[in-house]
Amino acid sequence: MDPKKDAIRQALYPANMRNRPTPTGTWRPDVGRAIQHAIPSVQAHNTIERAWLLHRRHIRKRREAELARKFDCMKKAMDELANIDGHLYYEANRPENPRARSVVEQQMTKGLKASEAKTLDARIRGLFPRELRMPTDTPSKTGWNYHYKPFTRPI
Repeated sequence: MDPKKDAIRQALYPANMRNRPTPTGTWRPDVGRAIQHAIPSVQAHNTIERAWLLHRRHIRKRREAELARKFDCMKKAMDELANIDGHLYYEANRPENPRARSVVEQQMTKGLKASEAKTLDARIRGLFPRELRMPTDTPSKTGWNYHYKPFTRPI
């Protein structure tokens, strides 16, 4: 071993330093005694553990039941839409290519500036518009853009 490394190791980690309980609770030598005092038997510990798992299972089942109920309501609404108007049902369920553009959109992008075309290109229909800012308590440093016009996307 290198004597320099040994000297550094002894300076950083002296042998006489005792591990004491830290105020943040990261190291406690008496943790075994504390658990033994709080939960005296293995059976009690296992009972508490099973009760906790049962509680979590009940919460999970409740959440799954709520999601199934919402899905059933959505399915009923879509079936009703299919019965009322087949064209609207088809339009609501039509798979859409987010990168595809109509002829009208292609003509519109020819007249846009590069930054506006890039913004239009980055926008995916159906998602939250990226150009909208999150509401804040303080106004922006640049102020309000009074001349802003949202991009129209023809269907």
